[in-house]
Amino acid sequence: MRSLRYVVLVFLLFSIPMWAVAHGTGQHVLGVVTAIDATHIEVKTPKGQSVSVRLTDKTLYKAKNHRMKTMPKVGDRVVIDAEKETTGLVATEVHFADSKPKPAP
Repeated sequence: MRSLRYVVLVFLLFSIPMWAVAHGTGQHVLGVVTAIDATHIEVKTPKGQSVSVRLTDKTLYKAKNHRMKTMPKVGDRVVIDAEKETTGLVATEVHFADSKPKPAP
């Protein structure tokens, strides 16, 4: 029984670094779009903070409903996956949905 504890402990010690690396250095920005143009997006978070994230030609856009437009608009809800750089946050993916979900039929 004692050796089983050591095996589990060793397994956990070796797997912790993998968990840390798997998440990467990315950050998430969650909120509602207050402004957007070709180079940046402003998001108001649930805590009331305004966060600016730079957009690039490599930024991917993923709509909740595939029939939606390819870019979010002011008022849409977003979750942005971003990388922290010296100039600030840079979006890698922008997941978005309409601010007012449509009622189910």
